[in-house]
Amino acid sequence: MEPVKKHLTAVLRVGLGALFLYAGVIKIITPAAFAGSIANYQVLPYAGNYLVAAILPWVEVICGTLLVTGWRARSAAALVACMNAFFIVLLFSTVVRGLDIDCGCFKQGGEKTTAWTAIFRDTMLLVAAVFVYRRGTK
Repeated sequence: MEPVKKHLTAVLRVGLGALFLYAGVIKIITPAAFAGSIANYQVLPYAGNYLVAAILPWVEVICGTLLVTGWRARSAAALVACMNAFFIVLLFSTVVRGLDIDCGCFKQGGEKTTAWTAIFRDTMLLVAAVFVYRRGTK
């Protein structure tokens, strides 16, 4: 059973890394659109939206790269897990406040993803990140 867990960990690590690498690159390409997506959450002041839009995609790219390469993968998985937990809380806050917005996770200005769909997806990503963290090597 141990080899299966080892291979599953590697597949989840690379898949999670590729997903975060992709999401980060898309946001880097369209920072103003991503800042608009952040503004839709209505939790930050105007300048804060642009600051987060400038920093968060690079954190996603770095974490994604670390996960794909396997170097410092546990640290990257821990940061990805924390980001996903935070994203879930933010998305849930939009539901509670009655906001009908796109999560802004991937393609900016594309097909809208409902908050509940994004919460489910982020929960699965959180589980994967925790699994990689717990099973990964230093």
